[in-house]
Amino acid sequence: MQRERLGSRLGFILLSAGCAIGIGNVWKFPYMVGQYGGGAFVLIYIFFLIILGVPIMTMEFAIGRAGRKSPVRFYQELEPENSKWHIHGYISMLGNYLLLMFYTSVAGWLLQYFTDIASGSFEGLDASGIKTAYEGMLTKPGILLLFVGIVIGLAVLVCSIGLKNGLERITKWMMLALLGIMVILAVNSVTLDGSAEGLRFYLLPDTGRMKEVGIGNIVVGAMNQAFFTLSIGIGSMAIFGSYIGKERALMGESVRVAVLDTFVAFASGLIIFPACMAYGVQVDSGKSLIFITLPNIFNNLPMGRVWGSLFFIFMSFAALSTVLAVFENLVSCTIDLFGIGRKKACILNGILLFALSVPCVLGFNVWKNVEPMGKGSNIMDLEDFIVSNLLLPLGSLIFVIFCTCRYGWGWKKFTAEANEGRGLKVAGWMRGYMTFVLPLILIGIFFIGLYNTFAK
Repeated sequence: MQRERLGSRLGFILLSAGCAIGIGNVWKFPYMVGQYGGGAFVLIYIFFLIILGVPIMTMEFAIGRAGRKSPVRFYQELEPENSKWHIHGYISMLGNYLLLMFYTSVAGWLLQYFTDIASGSFEGLDASGIKTAYEGMLTKPGILLLFVGIVIGLAVLVCSIGLKNGLERITKWMMLALLGIMVILAVNSVTLDGSAEGLRFYLLPDTGRMKEVGIGNIVVGAMNQAFFTLSIGIGSMAIFGSYIGKERALMGESVRVAVLDTFVAFASGLIIFPACMAYGVQVDSGKSLIFITLPNIFNNLPMGRVWGSLFFIFMSFAALSTVLAVFENLVSCTIDLFGIGRKKACILNGILLFALSVPCVLGFNVWKNVEPMGKGSNIMDLEDFIVSNLLLPLGSLIFVIFCTCRYGWGWKKFTAEANEGRGLKVAGWMRGYMTFVLPLILIGIFFIGLYNTFAK
Protein backbone atom coordinates (compact mmCIF):
# COMPACT_ATOMS: atom_id res chain seq x y z
CA MET A 1 0.00 0.00 0.00
CA GLN A 2 1.43 3.36 -1.04
CA ARG A 3 2.14 5.75 1.81
CA GLU A 4 -0.17 8.78 1.96
CA ARG A 5 1.46 12.19 1.63
CA LEU A 6 0.62 15.61 3.01
CA GLY A 7 -0.34 18.18 0.41
CA SER A 8 1.91 21.02 1.57
CA ARG A 9 4.79 22.02 3.80
CA LEU A 10 2.48 24.41 5.66
CA GLY A 11 0.19 21.49 6.42
CA PHE A 12 3.10 19.51 7.87
CA ILE A 13 4.24 22.40 10.08
CA LEU A 14 0.72 23.22 11.31
CA LEU A 15 -0.10 19.55 11.96
CA SER A 16 3.11 19.05 13.92
CA ALA A 17 2.58 22.28 15.83
CA GLY A 18 -1.04 21.30 16.46
CA CYS A 19 0.14 18.08 18.07
CA ALA A 20 2.54 20.01 20.31
CA ILE A 21 0.16 22.86 21.15
CA GLY A 22 -2.26 22.05 23.94
CA ILE A 23 -3.70 23.38 27.16
CA GLY A 24 -0.24 23.22 28.76
CA ASN A 25 0.81 26.06 26.46
CA VAL A 26 -2.18 28.15 27.40
CA TRP A 27 -2.30 28.03 31.19
CA LYS A 28 0.81 26.21 32.45
CA PHE A 29 3.41 28.27 30.61
CA PRO A 30 2.04 31.68 31.70
CA TYR A 31 1.58 30.38 35.24
CA MET A 32 5.17 29.16 35.39
CA VAL A 33 6.47 32.46 33.99
CA GLY A 34 4.74 34.27 36.83
CA GLN A 35 5.82 31.76 39.46
CA TYR A 36 9.48 31.78 38.41
CA GLY A 37 10.13 35.48 38.11
CA GLY A 38 8.90 36.74 34.75
CA GLY A 39 10.98 37.44 31.65
CA ALA A 40 14.12 35.61 32.78
CA PHE A 41 12.21 32.33 32.85
CA VAL A 42 11.19 32.85 29.21
CA LEU A 43 14.84 33.20 28.12
CA ILE A 44 15.89 30.06 30.03
CA TYR A 45 12.89 28.20 28.61
CA ILE A 46 13.84 29.14 25.02
CA PHE A 47 17.44 28.03 25.66
CA PHE A 48 16.28 24.57 26.76
CA LEU A 49 13.76 24.38 23.94
CA ILE A 50 16.67 24.81 21.49
CA ILE A 51 19.03 22.32 23.13
CA LEU A 52 16.38 19.74 24.12
CA GLY A 53 13.23 19.96 22.05
CA VAL A 54 14.64 20.74 18.60
CA PRO A 55 17.22 17.89 18.46
CA ILE A 56 14.77 15.23 19.67
CA MET A 57 12.00 16.43 17.36
CA THR A 58 14.48 16.31 14.47
CA MET A 59 15.23 12.69 15.36
CA GLU A 60 11.53 11.78 15.46
CA PHE A 61 10.91 13.43 12.09
CA ALA A 62 13.96 11.68 10.60
CA ILE A 63 12.94 8.22 11.85
CA GLY A 64 9.44 8.72 10.49
CA ARG A 65 10.56 10.01 7.10
CA ALA A 66 13.18 7.28 6.64
CA GLY A 67 10.92 4.45 7.80
CA ARG A 68 7.78 5.66 5.96
CA LYS A 69 5.74 3.79 8.56
CA SER A 70 3.90 4.39 11.82
CA PRO A 71 5.68 3.86 15.19
CA VAL A 72 4.73 0.17 15.30
CA ARG A 73 6.56 -0.49 12.04
CA PHE A 74 9.26 2.12 11.38
CA TYR A 75 11.81 0.46 13.67
CA GLN A 76 11.62 -2.75 11.59
CA GLU A 77 12.59 -0.71 8.53
CA LEU A 78 15.62 0.87 10.21
CA GLU A 79 16.91 -1.32 13.04
CA PRO A 80 19.81 -3.79 12.66
CA GLU A 81 18.81 -7.40 12.08
CA ASN A 82 17.77 -9.39 15.19
CA SER A 83 17.64 -6.28 17.41
CA LYS A 84 14.73 -5.37 19.68
CA TRP A 85 14.30 -1.64 19.10
CA HIS A 86 10.85 -2.27 17.59
CA ILE A 87 9.46 -3.11 21.06
CA HIS A 88 9.46 0.63 21.72
CA GLY A 89 7.15 1.06 18.74
CA TYR A 90 4.40 -0.87 20.51
CA ILE A 91 5.02 1.05 23.73
CA SER A 92 4.69 4.29 21.75
CA MET A 93 1.31 3.16 20.44
CA LEU A 94 0.24 2.40 24.02
CA GLY A 95 1.43 5.86 25.05
CA ASN A 96 -0.79 7.48 22.42
CA TYR A 97 -3.81 5.60 23.76
CA LEU A 98 -2.95 6.62 27.32
CA LEU A 99 -2.58 10.27 26.33
CA LEU A 100 -6.00 10.37 24.68
CA MET A 101 -7.64 8.46 27.54
CA PHE A 102 -7.51 11.66 29.61
CA TYR A 103 -6.99 14.34 26.96
CA THR A 104 -10.41 13.63 25.45
CA SER A 105 -11.96 14.51 28.82
CA VAL A 106 -10.14 17.86 28.97
CA ALA A 107 -11.13 18.65 25.37
CA GLY A 108 -14.72 17.75 26.30
CA TRP A 109 -14.67 20.14 29.29
CA LEU A 110 -13.49 22.97 27.04
CA LEU A 111 -16.20 22.32 24.45
CA GLN A 112 -18.79 22.22 27.22
CA TYR A 113 -17.53 25.52 28.62
CA PHE A 114 -17.71 27.08 25.17
CA THR A 115 -21.35 26.07 24.80
CA ASP A 116 -22.18 27.21 28.36
CA ILE A 117 -20.59 30.65 27.96
CA ALA A 118 -21.96 31.15 24.44
CA SER A 119 -25.47 30.32 25.67
CA GLY A 120 -25.16 32.70 28.65
CA SER A 121 -25.26 30.00 31.36
CA PHE A 122 -22.58 31.79 33.43
CA GLU A 123 -24.05 35.27 33.20
CA GLY A 124 -24.90 36.73 36.60
CA LEU A 125 -22.80 34.19 38.50
CA ASP A 126 -20.08 35.38 40.90
CA ALA A 127 -16.80 33.50 41.48
CA SER A 128 -18.47 31.18 43.99
CA GLY A 129 -21.29 30.42 41.57
CA ILE A 130 -18.86 29.63 38.73
CA LYS A 131 -16.86 27.33 41.03
CA THR A 132 -20.08 25.52 41.97
CA ALA A 133 -20.95 25.17 38.26
CA TYR A 134 -17.48 23.74 37.50
CA GLU A 135 -17.65 21.24 40.35
CA GLY A 136 -21.20 20.36 39.36
CA MET A 137 -20.07 19.65 35.80
CA LEU A 138 -17.64 17.00 37.06
CA THR A 139 -20.38 15.19 38.99
CA LYS A 140 -22.42 14.40 35.84
CA PRO A 141 -20.79 11.41 34.08
CA GLY A 142 -23.49 11.25 31.41
CA ILE A 143 -22.89 14.81 30.19
CA LEU A 144 -19.10 14.40 30.44
CA LEU A 145 -19.25 11.20 28.37
CA LEU A 146 -21.45 12.96 25.82
CA PHE A 147 -18.78 15.62 25.21
CA VAL A 148 -16.02 12.99 25.17
CA GLY A 149 -18.07 11.21 22.53
CA ILE A 150 -18.35 14.44 20.51
CA VAL A 151 -14.57 14.93 20.66
CA ILE A 152 -13.85 11.35 19.59
CA GLY A 153 -16.58 11.53 16.93
CA LEU A 154 -14.93 14.61 15.43
CA ALA A 155 -11.58 12.78 15.36
CA VAL A 156 -13.15 9.76 13.64
CA LEU A 157 -14.92 11.96 11.10
CA VAL A 158 -11.93 14.13 10.22
CA CYS A 159 -9.36 11.33 10.01
CA SER A 160 -11.68 8.99 8.07
CA ILE A 161 -12.02 11.55 5.26
CA GLY A 162 -8.31 11.13 4.55
CA LEU A 163 -4.92 12.57 5.38
CA LYS A 164 -4.85 15.44 2.87
CA ASN A 165 -8.56 16.24 2.47
CA GLY A 166 -9.52 15.54 6.08
CA LEU A 167 -6.83 15.92 8.73
CA GLU A 168 -4.55 18.36 6.89
CA ARG A 169 -7.33 20.61 5.59
CA ILE A 170 -9.26 20.80 8.89
CA THR A 171 -6.15 21.25 11.04
CA LYS A 172 -4.79 24.03 8.81
CA TRP A 173 -8.07 25.93 9.08
CA MET A 174 -8.33 25.28 12.82
CA MET A 175 -4.74 26.31 13.57
CA LEU A 176 -4.95 29.49 11.51
CA ALA A 177 -8.22 30.35 13.29
CA LEU A 178 -6.57 29.63 16.63
CA LEU A 179 -3.71 32.04 15.86
CA GLY A 180 -6.14 34.71 14.67
CA ILE A 181 -8.33 34.40 17.78
CA MET A 182 -5.23 34.64 19.98
CA VAL A 183 -4.24 37.94 18.37
CA ILE A 184 -7.75 39.35 18.88
CA LEU A 185 -7.85 38.25 22.54
CA ALA A 186 -4.33 39.54 23.24
CA VAL A 187 -5.13 42.96 21.77
CA ASN A 188 -8.27 43.12 23.89
CA SER A 189 -6.39 42.15 27.08
CA VAL A 190 -3.50 44.59 26.69
CA THR A 191 -5.92 47.49 26.10
CA LEU A 192 -7.82 46.93 29.37
CA ASP A 193 -7.46 49.53 32.11
CA GLY A 194 -4.80 48.27 34.50
CA SER A 195 -3.26 45.87 31.99
CA ALA A 196 0.19 47.54 32.17
CA GLU A 197 0.84 45.98 35.57
CA GLY A 198 0.10 42.55 34.12
CA LEU A 199 2.51 43.11 31.24
CA ARG A 200 5.26 44.19 33.64
CA PHE A 201 4.64 41.12 35.79
CA TYR A 202 4.78 38.86 32.74
CA LEU A 203 7.62 40.33 30.70
CA LEU A 204 10.11 41.93 33.12
CA PRO A 205 12.47 39.79 35.23
CA ASP A 206 11.66 39.91 38.94
CA THR A 207 15.01 39.39 40.68
CA GLY A 208 13.38 39.30 44.10
CA ARG A 209 11.03 36.52 43.06
CA MET A 210 13.90 34.68 41.36
CA LYS A 211 15.95 34.71 44.57
CA GLU A 212 12.96 33.55 46.56
CA VAL A 213 12.24 30.62 44.25
CA GLY A 214 15.91 29.77 43.67
CA ILE A 215 17.88 29.79 40.41
CA GLY A 216 18.13 25.99 40.47
CA ASN A 217 14.36 25.58 40.67
CA ILE A 218 13.88 28.08 37.85
CA VAL A 219 16.29 26.18 35.60
CA VAL A 220 14.60 22.84 36.36
CA GLY A 221 11.16 24.35 35.77
CA ALA A 222 12.20 25.85 32.43
CA MET A 223 13.88 22.60 31.36
CA ASN A 224 10.80 20.50 32.19
CA GLN A 225 8.41 22.89 30.44
CA ALA A 226 10.63 23.06 27.33
CA PHE A 227 10.76 19.26 27.15
CA PHE A 228 7.12 18.41 27.81
CA THR A 229 5.61 21.14 25.64
CA LEU A 230 6.50 19.41 22.35
CA SER A 231 4.92 15.97 23.03
CA ILE A 232 8.08 14.16 21.97
CA GLY A 233 8.88 10.58 22.91
CA ILE A 234 5.83 8.53 21.83
CA GLY A 235 6.08 8.87 18.05
CA SER A 236 3.44 11.60 17.75
CA MET A 237 5.86 13.69 15.71
CA ALA A 238 7.44 10.80 13.82
CA ILE A 239 4.14 9.97 12.13
CA PHE A 240 4.10 13.33 10.33
CA GLY A 241 7.70 12.82 9.26
CA SER A 242 6.48 9.69 7.48
CA TYR A 243 4.03 11.77 5.42
CA ILE A 244 6.47 14.36 4.00
CA GLY A 245 8.98 14.48 1.15
CA LYS A 246 12.70 15.11 1.21
CA GLU A 247 12.70 18.68 -0.08
CA ARG A 248 13.55 20.19 3.32
CA ALA A 249 16.18 19.38 5.96
CA LEU A 250 14.46 18.41 9.19
CA MET A 251 16.19 20.50 11.83
CA GLY A 252 14.92 23.68 10.20
CA GLU A 253 11.38 22.26 10.20
CA SER A 254 11.75 21.37 13.90
CA VAL A 255 12.77 24.94 14.66
CA ARG A 256 9.67 26.26 12.90
CA VAL A 257 7.36 23.96 14.86
CA ALA A 258 9.08 24.95 18.12
CA VAL A 259 8.73 28.66 17.27
CA LEU A 260 5.01 28.27 16.56
CA ASP A 261 4.52 26.29 19.78
CA THR A 262 6.37 28.97 21.77
CA PHE A 263 4.40 31.77 20.10
CA VAL A 264 1.12 30.24 21.30
CA ALA A 265 2.49 29.77 24.82
CA PHE A 266 3.88 33.31 24.96
CA ALA A 267 0.77 34.93 23.47
CA SER A 268 -1.37 33.10 26.03
CA GLY A 269 0.38 35.10 28.72
CA LEU A 270 -0.49 38.31 26.88
CA ILE A 271 -4.13 37.22 27.07
CA ILE A 272 -4.21 36.01 30.67
CA PHE A 273 -1.91 38.27 32.74
CA PRO A 274 -3.22 41.70 31.73
CA ALA A 275 -6.83 40.56 32.23
CA CYS A 276 -6.07 39.01 35.62
CA MET A 277 -4.18 42.07 36.85
CA ALA A 278 -6.85 44.43 35.53
CA TYR A 279 -9.41 42.67 37.74
CA GLY A 280 -7.18 41.86 40.72
CA VAL A 281 -7.19 38.10 40.13
CA GLN A 282 -4.55 35.63 41.34
CA VAL A 283 -2.60 34.27 38.36
CA ASP A 284 -1.16 31.22 40.10
CA SER A 285 -4.43 29.38 40.66
CA GLY A 286 -3.55 26.45 38.37
CA LYS A 287 -6.39 24.54 36.70
CA SER A 288 -9.02 26.80 38.25
CA LEU A 289 -7.50 29.75 36.33
CA ILE A 290 -9.20 28.50 33.17
CA PHE A 291 -12.39 26.97 34.53
CA ILE A 292 -13.24 29.28 37.46
CA THR A 293 -11.24 32.52 37.41
CA LEU A 294 -11.37 33.48 33.74
CA PRO A 295 -15.14 32.97 33.33
CA ASN A 296 -15.55 35.37 36.27
CA ILE A 297 -13.41 37.93 34.42
CA PHE A 298 -15.47 37.52 31.26
CA ASN A 299 -18.64 38.19 33.28
CA ASN A 300 -17.19 41.59 34.21
CA LEU A 301 -15.97 42.55 30.73
CA PRO A 302 -18.01 44.57 28.24
CA MET A 303 -19.14 42.01 25.63
CA GLY A 304 -17.91 39.37 28.05
CA ARG A 305 -19.94 36.57 26.47
CA VAL A 306 -18.23 37.24 23.13
CA TRP A 307 -14.73 37.32 24.63
CA GLY A 308 -15.42 34.25 26.75
CA SER A 309 -16.79 32.33 23.77
CA LEU A 310 -13.73 33.28 21.70
CA PHE A 311 -11.39 32.22 24.50
CA PHE A 312 -12.96 28.80 24.98
CA ILE A 313 -13.29 28.07 21.27
CA PHE A 314 -9.57 28.95 21.05
CA MET A 315 -8.92 26.56 23.96
CA SER A 316 -11.03 23.89 22.27
CA PHE A 317 -9.06 24.28 19.03
CA ALA A 318 -5.79 23.90 20.98
CA ALA A 319 -7.02 20.68 22.60
CA LEU A 320 -8.68 19.29 19.45
CA SER A 321 -5.55 19.85 17.36
CA THR A 322 -3.68 17.52 19.73
CA VAL A 323 -6.50 14.97 19.77
CA LEU A 324 -6.64 14.88 15.95
CA ALA A 325 -2.88 14.53 15.57
CA VAL A 326 -2.53 11.73 18.13
CA PHE A 327 -5.64 9.95 16.81
CA GLU A 328 -4.05 9.97 13.34
CA ASN A 329 -1.02 8.26 14.85
CA LEU A 330 -3.25 5.50 16.25
CA VAL A 331 -5.08 5.12 12.94
CA SER A 332 -1.78 4.79 11.07
CA CYS A 333 -0.50 2.22 13.59
CA THR A 334 -3.71 0.20 13.21
CA ILE A 335 -3.48 0.26 9.40
CA ASP A 336 0.15 -0.91 9.53
CA LEU A 337 -0.58 -3.64 12.09
CA PHE A 338 -3.70 -5.16 10.60
CA GLY A 339 -3.68 -4.05 6.96
CA ILE A 340 -7.21 -2.63 7.13
CA GLY A 341 -8.60 0.49 5.46
CA ARG A 342 -8.50 4.00 6.91
CA LYS A 343 -12.24 4.28 7.62
CA LYS A 344 -12.41 0.93 9.39
CA ALA A 345 -9.30 1.83 11.43
CA CYS A 346 -10.91 5.15 12.45
CA ILE A 347 -14.15 3.50 13.56
CA LEU A 348 -12.36 0.74 15.51
CA ASN A 349 -10.11 3.24 17.27
CA GLY A 350 -13.06 5.53 18.00
CA ILE A 351 -14.99 2.74 19.73
CA LEU A 352 -11.91 1.54 21.63
CA LEU A 353 -10.89 5.04 22.69
CA PHE A 354 -14.37 5.87 23.97
CA ALA A 355 -14.31 2.75 26.16
CA LEU A 356 -10.79 3.57 27.38
CA SER A 357 -11.85 7.15 28.23
CA VAL A 358 -14.61 6.03 30.62
CA PRO A 359 -12.36 5.46 33.69
CA CYS A 360 -11.01 9.02 33.55
CA VAL A 361 -14.54 10.46 33.39
CA LEU A 362 -15.78 8.27 36.24
CA GLY A 363 -12.72 9.18 38.31
CA PHE A 364 -14.32 12.57 39.03
CA ASN A 365 -17.67 11.21 40.23
CA VAL A 366 -18.63 7.51 40.49
CA TRP A 367 -15.04 6.42 41.19
CA LYS A 368 -13.92 9.57 43.01
CA ASN A 369 -12.81 7.47 45.98
CA VAL A 370 -10.20 5.75 43.79
CA GLU A 371 -6.99 7.63 44.63
CA PRO A 372 -4.20 5.73 42.82
CA MET A 373 -1.40 8.17 43.66
CA GLY A 374 -2.37 9.08 47.20
CA LYS A 375 -4.98 11.24 48.86
CA GLY A 376 -6.58 13.79 46.57
CA SER A 377 -5.39 12.13 43.34
CA ASN A 378 -7.63 10.63 40.66
CA ILE A 379 -7.44 8.36 37.63
CA MET A 380 -6.50 11.27 35.33
CA ASP A 381 -3.49 12.03 37.55
CA LEU A 382 -2.25 8.44 37.16
CA GLU A 383 -2.70 8.42 33.37
CA ASP A 384 -1.00 11.82 33.06
CA PHE A 385 1.90 10.65 35.27
CA ILE A 386 2.53 7.53 33.17
CA VAL A 387 2.60 9.52 29.94
CA SER A 388 4.36 12.70 31.08
CA ASN A 389 6.83 11.33 33.61
CA LEU A 390 7.58 7.85 32.24
CA LEU A 391 6.79 7.38 28.54
CA LEU A 392 7.81 10.80 27.18
CA PRO A 393 11.29 11.10 28.79
CA LEU A 394 12.18 7.40 28.45
CA GLY A 395 10.80 7.27 24.90
CA SER A 396 12.85 10.34 23.95
CA LEU A 397 15.92 8.67 25.46
CA ILE A 398 15.34 5.61 23.27
CA PHE A 399 14.97 7.79 20.15
CA VAL A 400 18.23 9.61 20.96
CA ILE A 401 20.20 6.41 21.58
CA PHE A 402 18.72 4.77 18.46
CA CYS A 403 19.82 7.70 16.29
CA THR A 404 23.33 8.05 17.74
CA CYS A 405 24.38 4.51 18.68
CA ARG A 406 26.05 2.13 16.21
CA TYR A 407 23.88 -0.67 17.59
CA GLY A 408 20.81 1.28 16.51
CA TRP A 409 20.21 3.30 13.35
CA GLY A 410 23.47 5.17 13.86
CA TRP A 411 24.67 8.76 13.54
CA LYS A 412 25.61 8.61 9.85
CA LYS A 413 22.25 7.27 8.70
CA PHE A 414 20.38 9.65 10.97
CA THR A 415 22.22 12.75 9.76
CA ALA A 416 22.02 11.64 6.11
CA GLU A 417 18.22 11.53 6.44
CA ALA A 418 17.84 14.62 8.60
CA ASN A 419 20.07 16.75 6.36
CA GLU A 420 18.53 15.80 3.03
CA GLY A 421 16.92 18.84 1.44
CA ARG A 422 17.25 22.60 1.85
CA GLY A 423 17.44 24.37 5.19
CA LEU A 424 19.09 24.15 8.61
CA LYS A 425 21.04 20.93 9.04
CA VAL A 426 22.47 18.83 11.87
CA ALA A 427 26.14 19.85 12.15
CA GLY A 428 28.99 17.46 12.77
CA TRP A 429 29.98 19.21 15.99
CA MET A 430 26.59 18.32 17.49
CA ARG A 431 27.44 14.62 17.56
CA GLY A 432 29.16 14.67 20.95
CA TYR A 433 26.34 16.66 22.52
CA MET A 434 23.54 14.48 21.12
CA THR A 435 25.38 11.23 21.86
CA PHE A 436 26.52 11.87 25.42
CA VAL A 437 25.06 15.06 26.94
CA LEU A 438 21.47 14.85 25.69
CA PRO A 439 20.88 11.34 27.14
CA LEU A 440 22.15 12.52 30.54
CA ILE A 441 19.74 15.48 30.50
CA LEU A 442 16.84 13.14 29.67
CA ILE A 443 17.79 10.79 32.49
CA GLY A 444 17.90 13.83 34.78
CA ILE A 445 14.42 14.93 33.65
CA PHE A 446 13.11 11.42 34.33
CA PHE A 447 14.44 11.27 37.89
CA ILE A 448 13.48 14.88 38.65
CA GLY A 449 9.93 14.02 37.57
CA LEU A 450 9.85 11.01 39.89
CA TYR A 451 11.26 13.05 42.76
CA ASN A 452 8.79 15.90 42.29
CA THR A 453 5.91 13.41 42.20
CA PHE A 454 6.74 11.19 45.15
CA ALA A 455 9.00 13.22 47.43
CA LYS A 456 6.36 15.78 48.35
